[in-house]
Amino acid sequence: MGFRWILFCFGLLFIVPASHAENLVKAVRIWPSPVYTRIVIESSHPIPYHLFKLQNPQRVVLDLHQVKFRGVIETLPALLNSNNPDISEIRVGRFNPETVRIVLAIKHPVEPVLANLKPIANYGYRLVLDIYPKQPMDAIARLALPGNVSPARELPPSVREEPPHMATQHDIIVAIDPGHGGEDPGAHGPDGVLEKNVTLAIAYKLKAAIDRLPGMKAELTRTGDYYVPLQMRVIEAHKMHADLFVSIHANSQPYGDSATGTAVYALSEHGATSAAARLLARNENSSDSIGGVTLPMHDTDLAKTLVNLEQSATIDDSIKLGNDVLSKVEKFHSLHYKRVQQAAFVVLKSLDIPSILVETAFISNPVEEARLNSPVFQKEMARAIAHGLYKYVQSDPSFDQQLANNQ
Repeated sequence: MGFRWILFCFGLLFIVPASHAENLVKAVRIWPSPVYTRIVIESSHPIPYHLFKLQNPQRVVLDLHQVKFRGVIETLPALLNSNNPDISEIRVGRFNPETVRIVLAIKHPVEPVLANLKPIANYGYRLVLDIYPKQPMDAIARLALPGNVSPARELPPSVREEPPHMATQHDIIVAIDPGHGGEDPGAHGPDGVLEKNVTLAIAYKLKAAIDRLPGMKAELTRTGDYYVPLQMRVIEAHKMHADLFVSIHANSQPYGDSATGTAVYALSEHGATSAAARLLARNENSSDSIGGVTLPMHDTDLAKTLVNLEQSATIDDSIKLGNDVLSKVEKFHSLHYKRVQQAAFVVLKSLDIPSILVETAFISNPVEEARLNSPVFQKEMARAIAHGLYKYVQSDPSFDQQLANNQ
C-alpha cells in the first residue's frame, strides 16, 4: 500500500495543471481593409489575454497567456504587408514563461477593439483584434495611400471596355454590396470555390456595367477581401447617398446539389414568403457571428442607423426593382424563383433605399459553381442585373426625370 502511494505521488510531479497547459494556436490571419486592420488568432481553447497601449512610440500590446509560442504564432509578423495603413511592424516573443507578447507598432493614434469569439462554422475559438484609426479616414482616401490598390485598378481589364462617365450631381447612385469577405467566406462549392471571391468579382463587373449606363454610377461597400458588418453596409450605402442597393450572393443547398437558378429577395418585416426564404435569411444574417463584429461604440453614424432600422416604406419599390432584375436575368440564365421572395435580411434594412439581395446561382451545384467562377458568366450576370436596374429607374417617374436632367 505504501509503495503504491509513493508511485502515485511521484506521478503527480509530471502532471501539468490545466490552468498552466499551453494552448495550441491553430491559425493567425491579418485582414487589412479601408476602415480598419483586423488580426485574428484562432486557437483550440479560449485564450486569457491582456490588451493595452503604450506611448512614445505608439504601440498596441496584446499579451496572450498559456499559449504555445513555437509554431503558428511566430508567423504573424511575416503576414503584415509593408503598405498597411495602420501598423508599421509586428513583433512577437516570449515575455515570460506564462506569456506570449504581441507588439504592434502604430502609424497614427488608434482605438484597438478586441472580441473573443466562440467556435462557429469551421472556426475554433478566435481572438479578433481590430485596429481602428481614432479619426477614421474616408475609405477612398485610405485606398489612395501609397501602395494600396484602388477599386479602379482592381477591375479586371476585360470589364473596362468603355471609359465610365464622370459622376454628376444628377447621377443615380447604386450601392453594390459583395456578400461576405475576410473571416466570413460564405458558402463554398464542391471544387472549393468561395462565395466571397465570386461575389466580389461579380460586384466589380456590375460596377463597370452600371458606370457605362447614362446617368448612373456605382460604388462598392467592400473593395477587397475583408469583412464589413451587415449594418455597416447599410451605413456605407447612406454615406454614398445611394438611390438603390444591391447585395450580391451565391446560393447553397445544404443537402444535395440539384438546385439551380437565380433568385432575388427583398425585405419582409412580417414573416418570410417561404420556409426556404426564412432559412436563407437566417444563414445570411449569421455572417456577423462568423465574420466577427467589433464596432467602436461611439460611432454616431452607427447609432443613428440602428435607431432608424424600423419598418421600411420602400419594400414595394424593392419588390418592383427585384422583379425588373429577374426579367433581365431570365434571358440568359434559369430562375430559381420567378418572382421576388421576401424575408428579414439585416443587410436590406434601409429606411429609404430600395434594396434587393441577388442569389446569382447555386455554388453548391457543380455546374453552377463552374459558371460562377467563370469571368464570362460573371460578366453576363452583371450586365443582366445592371439592365434590370436601368429598367427600374426608367419606369420610375422621379428617376426618369433625374436621367433626363443628366442627358
